[in-house]
Amino acid sequence: MTTTTNNLDAQDKTWAELKAESSWRIFKIMAEFVEGFETMNRIGPCVSVYGSARTTSEHPYYQKAVRVSELLVKEGYGIITGGGPGIMEAANLGAQNAGGKSVGLEITVPHETKPNDFIDRDRLIKFNYFFVRKVMFVKYAQAFVILPGGFGTMDELFESLTLIQTKKIERIPIILMGIEFWGGLIDWIKETVLEKHKNIGPKDLNFLHLTDDEEDAVLFIKNFYEYGHAALRPNF
Repeated sequence: MTTTTNNLDAQDKTWAELKAESSWRIFKIMAEFVEGFETMNRIGPCVSVYGSARTTSEHPYYQKAVRVSELLVKEGYGIITGGGPGIMEAANLGAQNAGGKSVGLEITVPHETKPNDFIDRDRLIKFNYFFVRKVMFVKYAQAFVILPGGFGTMDELFESLTLIQTKKIERIPIILMGIEFWGGLIDWIKETVLEKHKNIGPKDLNFLHLTDDEEDAVLFIKNFYEYGHAALRPNF
């Protein structure tokens, strides 16, 4: 009986500690939201660029990320990335090359030990929580440009699609750059998800624009706003 009581006391103490820790975590989460909102609210229209942290500077997709970001800056957009290496670094480099706003939303993960060197120092925001960081990517983007990447990039793509499909945010352009990379996924969505299982509607595919051309990607975004779609403002 004594052993059982001691075990229960230890368990109760653990739960009490967890409860206190959870309460303090709420304030940490709030602090990240406040810092993110206060910084991002001052920046203006932006495009979030997603892609692999493992893409080297010699890779054609790295160069595409640089070029599309340069063109977007010339259209008046800032560039938001996850602040790491690879495609993120390329997009921030493109933003700085063109004299634009270069935003980095940093979080520590295994393949990204430090932020890249092409982020504006006053626009580097550090996060502990993925979900807070993801809010900033979505809330302040007027478009998403998504280059080839891994699980994180896929997560960002499908979350963006889901938020638009469920009308939690306004419809904004989603550009997939890299036909050889994304083409098979789009075919699978059409043939299996839409036609075979009918898990989405035909109009859901209209959210996506697939291209290899940087100028085409920017023109798609430009035309989207010129022909009466959502206003240039935060998404929610």
